[in-house]
Amino acid sequence: MEEADIVVIGGGSGGSAAAGRLSEGGLYSVALLEAGGRNTGLKTIMPGMMPFQGPATNWAFETVPQAGLNGRRGYQPRGRGLGGSSAINAMLYVRGIPADYDEWRDLGCPGWGWDDVFPWFTGTEHNTRGADAFHGDAGPLWVSDQAYAHPGSQAFIDAAAALQIPVNPDFNGARQEGAGLYQVTQKNGERWSAARAFLSDAKDRANLEIVCDAMVDRILFTDGRATGVAYRRGGEAREIRAKRAVVLAAGAFQTPQLLMLSGIGPGAHLQETGLEVRIDRPAVGADLQDHVDYVASFETEGSFFVGRSALGSLKSTGALLRWLFTRKGGMTTPYAEAGAFLRTDPADPRPDIQLHFLIAIVEDHGRTALKGHGFSCHACALRPESRGTVRLQSRHAQAAPLIDPAYLTAPADIENLKRGTRAMYRIMEASPLARFNGRDRWPVDLADDAALEAAIRNRADTIYHPVGTARMGNDGEAVCDPRLRVRGADGLYIADASVMPRLIGGNTNAPTIMIGERCAAFVREDLR
Repeated sequence: MEEADIVVIGGGSGGSAAAGRLSEGGLYSVALLEAGGRNTGLKTIMPGMMPFQGPATNWAFETVPQAGLNGRRGYQPRGRGLGGSSAINAMLYVRGIPADYDEWRDLGCPGWGWDDVFPWFTGTEHNTRGADAFHGDAGPLWVSDQAYAHPGSQAFIDAAAALQIPVNPDFNGARQEGAGLYQVTQKNGERWSAARAFLSDAKDRANLEIVCDAMVDRILFTDGRATGVAYRRGGEAREIRAKRAVVLAAGAFQTPQLLMLSGIGPGAHLQETGLEVRIDRPAVGADLQDHVDYVASFETEGSFFVGRSALGSLKSTGALLRWLFTRKGGMTTPYAEAGAFLRTDPADPRPDIQLHFLIAIVEDHGRTALKGHGFSCHACALRPESRGTVRLQSRHAQAAPLIDPAYLTAPADIENLKRGTRAMYRIMEASPLARFNGRDRWPVDLADDAALEAAIRNRADTIYHPVGTARMGNDGEAVCDPRLRVRGADGLYIADASVMPRLIGGNTNAPTIMIGERCAAFVREDLR
């Protein structure tokens, strides 16, 4: 039987950070099991090739039919391979605001307030602007200004400024509110995924083994303690013994799936699926939260914006490639170059809407072939009240889980997104953008509340930030405690976005990496 002191399941943002840190110093042998490949190809490394990545790097899940989306199935892309979603995302580096983490602390997660997590963010960061009161420059995760920003992105910022929305040069600085360019996880113009940050130097360590194409089936237990992992590789069933600990970092969908396949979850559901109940924990797979998002797209006659859709027909792909290779810095674009954080609810002191401005027409997550020049903007509701679930559809790990985010089922969420959509259109109609005479592909009467709600329910979907399905806390229902130990299962930890008790107000990659690093620290402390 194979063995290691610590087995890490999943090489995504949290798992890469955890495995890299746990293998430092040579104190413990670490085995990292990843279902996908190594993600070292050009399409992964070169940011501008992001739209052309295929199924080898994306689980491409779908939701169950969503009542709040008029019965549509939502799309749920998740990164596959080393780096996980940090290998296929738009690379935007956003932490959220202090109140997000103070809320975690106040919900029963001592040690997770802003003062607790802030040093982890700055310690991880290698910001090319240099160290200051808000940033670090000595960590493994490179954070850079964009090498080149399209003129359309500046037009978006100017349009926001024309409406008295302040220009914000740093969404991770003194304040989040305002409009500006995003910083990105890139190093010298290349994508800098969590795997490149934490495993590039670690991969040659004698005490770290990285096993790719390893599909985990379940966690193994002896007398209530996690002591190994059953997985399949190359069609062969294998087991690896974990002498000290197992760290589960399979993501907000597959972490609860693997917990349930291992007998930890809602007892009645496990029994219905034919599984033995090891720990009856209803919160496993519950509390699913995600940022739901509405997209406005505008076609232009000229070629000021990126020629053609990012994922269009062969003809439009050729146009995009010509732009990418001929324009300075084109291959470094995250597409969502600019954005804004807006406060549309007077009763909430925090920004409640995030905008992503794209220098291309991207609809249906880029899966629908479109022709024509243009740009698009996303309005995202940052603090949804809707709660969904992840459940099993099969006893087999290779079967996709049943994902039900319950989008827009809470009345407050649709009201929030309507406010955000109206605010987004005000910026789109301001003169710095209006002068390009963009034709709205999906016009709606913003004064007609029912029409706007119908448009949102017909077209809204995720912007890829699921969390909460194995939440931490100090209450009896929490899946793991604030040191990320699974309650009732000795030696088992969780190191991904599933532990977040609440969504942060922003993109979730940076906090997921922070969670992975902190989990590694907790494991080290517990094993001393």
